Order: sequence, then C-alpha cells, then structure tokens
Amino acid sequence: MGSRYGGLKQTDAIGPHGEAIIDYSVYDTIRAGFGKVVFVIRKNFAGNFIRNFQTKLAGKIAVEFVFQELDKLPFQADIPVQRKKPLGTAHAVWVAHQVIDKPFAVINADDFYGKESFKIMAQYLTETVTKNPNYFAMIGYQLQNTLSGYGYVSRGICQIDKNDLLQSVVEKTHIEKKEGKIIAEENEQKEIFTGNEIVSMNFWGFSPALFPYLEEGLKDFMIRHPNDLESEFYLPSVVNRLINQRKVKVKVLKTPEKWFGITYKKDKKSAVSHIQNLIQQGIYPENLWNL
Repeated sequence: MGSRYGGLKQTDAIGPHGEAIIDYSVYDTIRAGFGKVVFVIRKNFAGNFIRNFQTKLAGKIAVEFVFQELDKLPFQADIPVQRKKPLGTAHAVWVAHQVIDKPFAVINADDFYGKESFKIMAQYLTETVTKNPNYFAMIGYQLQNTLSGYGYVSRGICQIDKNDLLQSVVEKTHIEKKEGKIIAEENEQKEIFTGNEIVSMNFWGFSPALFPYLEEGLKDFMIRHPNDLESEFYLPSVVNRLINQRKVKVKVLKTPEKWFGITYKKDKKSAVSHIQNLIQQGIYPENLWNL
C-alpha cells in the first residue's frame, strides 16, 4: 500500500524509460529461465497495471494476474468491514495457488534482487525442488546492505545452521540505523545488531506442496484474529512452523548481488542511481522493453 512511501511504489518509475523495480525483476526472471510470471495485485489498480504488463511481456513470457482481496479465502469468514489492510504475504502467495503447478519463486515488487539471485534460485528450483518437493529455499542478504537511510524498515532476521539450512526467521518490524548502530525497537525493547546478520527479503523458492500448508495456516490465523484490523499472515511464520515441525528443509542460498528498495520517497533517488550504474555496466539495456 506504500503508506511510508506516499504512493504505489511498486509501479513508480526508476528507469530511464519509466521502468519500475518490478520491470527489472521480471527481466531477470525471463533470462534466468522461468516459464511464467504471476502478478498478485489488487483490483483498485488492476486496469492500467494489466494493460501495461500485457503489452510489455507479450511474446516474452506467460503471464497471469490474480487478485489479493479480503474475501479471497479457502473458507467462509467474516472480515471486519473496517479492515482495509491486506491479510499479508502468506495470503498473497495462497491466492495464486490455482495458476501455479510447478516449483516457483516469490518476490516483493518493490525490492531489487539482482540478476544473479534469479539465476541461483532458478538452478536450485530446477535441480533440487523439482525432485524434492519439501526442499524449499531462500535468498539471504546481509542486514547492513538492506537498510534505508531515511527511516525504519521491517526485516526477517535468520538463524542458519552450519549446512546453510534455515532454522528460523524472526520478523523485526522497526529496524533502523541510529548513531552508527543498527537497532531494532520492539515493544519498548531495544536490540543491537552487527549488520552481518542474514535477513530474508522475501525471495523464496517453493514447490506447490506449500499451498495446503498456507491454507491450514490461514484458517488458524483467522480463528486467532477474527476482528483484527491490522494483523497480517506473514510468509516467514508459515516457513518457521514447517521447519519446527520438520516437514520441510529450507536452504539459504548465497548471492553476490546487493539488494536495494524503496521504502521511503527519499530512497527513490538512490534507486535511480543504482539502476543507472547497472545500465552503464551493460547489465541492463537503457530501454528495458524497447517499446
């Protein structure tokens, strides 16, 4: 919803020909060998969004559009009429279940992950997840490389074992750099980080085996939060539960890429500069879709 950004940051232009961050992610998706892109969107901006990407991606990759609306649930539930906030990232993935029948990756539209990250994930999905549906994956980034210079951010702090298997993800919703320190403030408590911690930026790799678990989790979430206007059903919470129950293994994949995103309006200038540098290096063409 872009409340801190002040608008729909997922479609805000950062490239020289009006490209948004999601354009670069889709471009990287195509050259990494993925076969389809599924956009999870809301109906209130669907018209222009769908026309835009249908034009850009015609003949390049198969495309599906699904809607994350509050009434999209696997069961009957009374959602408070006052609720405006979406039900969360795990719900967003679940609404796409009818159009996904192969191993797949999940990303945020307003995060830049880098072309090598998509290649690494595609290789893992092809070589491992295809054969082992309960082997999932996550691209990990260093916390210090994922902060905004203009305010707090939410990050999933990861615990990883010696085999690079994820043990847990703890969501910290208020992390920022203050006086040379990286501090998380939750419920009037402060926690200091070194910056070397591995965090989840919601770049996941799954098989369709995830969807029944999401459905089960949605039912539990709605039972526990029947009248809540703000609580969200987060994807990391589902992954944590599955790891704890030993139903899945999640490999943390290392990437040489640096993440960047746009949480605040002032982040846009830096994002534009990053993209321009990548264009100058020849990693992306100046006109991404050459329309």
